Amino acid sequence: MASSAQSGAGPTEEYRYPGNRLGLPEAGPGSVAGWARRFGALLADWLLAGLIASAVVGKPIWAGGNDFNTAQLVIFFAMSAILTGLAGATIGHRLLGLRVIRTKGGGTGYAAQVGLLGGAIRTLLICLVLPAVIFDKERRGLHDLAAGTIVVRR
Repeated sequence: MASSAQSGAGPTEEYRYPGNRLGLPEAGPGSVAGWARRFGALLADWLLAGLIASAVVGKPIWAGGNDFNTAQLVIFFAMSAILTGLAGATIGHRLLGLRVIRTKGGGTGYAAQVGLLGGAIRTLLICLVLPAVIFDKERRGLHDLAAGTIVVRR
């Protein structure tokens, strides 16, 4: 069977690189973020939430415990949902040159504002872990698909 490139089908439906079908560039600003940067941003945000939780519960970060773990999760959720929804990036995203944008429906293109609801949906699913590790060719996890977002380079 002939490939879509040989049969003359439009290149917008053909998969060439992550973000291609959404109209995003292959490299540089606006391109889909790689896994290393995304994981680094998540780690930075989780550690920052741990430092804040440590101050809130009055225990060092290495002491752990149920009260610390709960505080860290709640702070991570609030920090990530609000910053992603209103600013388009968490502190970890900013440090690693990333931003979260909202895709427009199922077609190509994107809009910058994620919104608080989109930020909350996305962060809730990240906190559940599993949706964040199941992803598609565009490097969009279930959390991004549910919120209608994608992580791109700044």
